[in-house]
Amino acid sequence: MKNRATILLLVLTLILSVAQAAFAEGIKDRMKARLPAIKALKAQGVVGENNQGFLQYLGSATPQKDVVDAENGDRQKVYEAIAKQQGVSAAVVGQRRALQIVGLADPGESIQNAAGQWYRK
Repeated sequence: MKNRATILLLVLTLILSVAQAAFAEGIKDRMKARLPAIKALKAQGVVGENNQGFLQYLGSATPQKDVVDAENGDRQKVYEAIAKQQGVSAAVVGQRRALQIVGLADPGESIQNAAGQWYRK
């Protein structure tokens, strides 16, 4: 009986690991597919990277809202998964990611600093 429980636990752990990897790959693939549209929106000055690690519209126009919403939704899921692993909140993970995004941003892209002010890199 004890061996069956151990085997069942190992199988469940393996299934969860495979499911988590598939989940992560799905998000990665979706984010990669959206990247050209997001880069174009940034280059046009339509969206910028806020200080919470999310895309944010810079004006009242919201073109490709479905793309921006999907990206922010996937980012939220990633931040939550990382937060769970690190024992911190998803908000903290997002703020840390925002700092990394600043270094990766292309010249001319809009970035929000920690004080909430927008600037062009």
